Amino acid sequence: MNANLHIETTVRQGRTILQNSFCSSPLKLADVTENKELRQLHLMLMTSSPGTLDGDHYHLAITLGKGSDVKVETQAYQRIFHMVSGAEQHMEVVMKEGSSLVYLPHPIVPHKNAIYKSKVTITLDQGCTLQWAEIISCGRKQNNEVFQFKFYHSITDILFKGRLVVRENLVLLPQQMNLSVIGQLEGFTHQASMLCWNEMVDKEALTKVIVERMNVEEGITFGVSALPLNGLLLRVLGNKAEQLFKLLQELSCCIASLHIQHTTKTGADVAG
Repeated sequence: MNANLHIETTVRQGRTILQNSFCSSPLKLADVTENKELRQLHLMLMTSSPGTLDGDHYHLAITLGKGSDVKVETQAYQRIFHMVSGAEQHMEVVMKEGSSLVYLPHPIVPHKNAIYKSKVTITLDQGCTLQWAEIISCGRKQNNEVFQFKFYHSITDILFKGRLVVRENLVLLPQQMNLSVIGQLEGFTHQASMLCWNEMVDKEALTKVIVERMNVEEGITFGVSALPLNGLLLRVLGNKAEQLFKLLQELSCCIASLHIQHTTKTGADVAG
């Protein structure tokens, strides 16, 4: 099945609103913003399908207008079912000057023999803020389907002012790779990653906040890497999808709080 979703936002009277939106079955979109007085627009991506099926091709396009502030979540865990030919998802995100995007999807659960490829292209303009997460599980543990999928390939490209500055390339081939060895998942069954991009935030302070929080979390291991210009990549290995999902949500709030503090301080310094 071919399905398309398009989102375009703008800012009106200090609030981010949907300027245009379109989706075809089985994809759905809901505005779940609770406080209509805030600048941020909160959207939820949904589907009437039980998961991604063999032959599915999803195309998603998100364009954030200048100064837009958007948070995008998903409805539930993304299940990728048994396949013969495979499924694909392509997502293009364009962020205009000064826009902000938080994307925290539920974990992906590839079933036995799943074949899946994802390509994400994010184009950033000046002054943008981005949090982009991905969590991939080993499959259905309770069904004895640990790493029984065939192929999982996820590419995330970030372009800044038209130049490729970050490429996150994840390839998992359980039938050809020993995922438990050093350099792979090293005995863990789940992997989470979060890209954080903000030209203004103090990168050292952000790293400190992340490391301090991660150091007290049990049952995981993690690493933080600096990105070109002013960004970070966090990678976490664990054994529980829900633990990693809640952890990234908590970190997202901490990062947003740090950004607000930095913006307030910068504004005060300029005023002084």
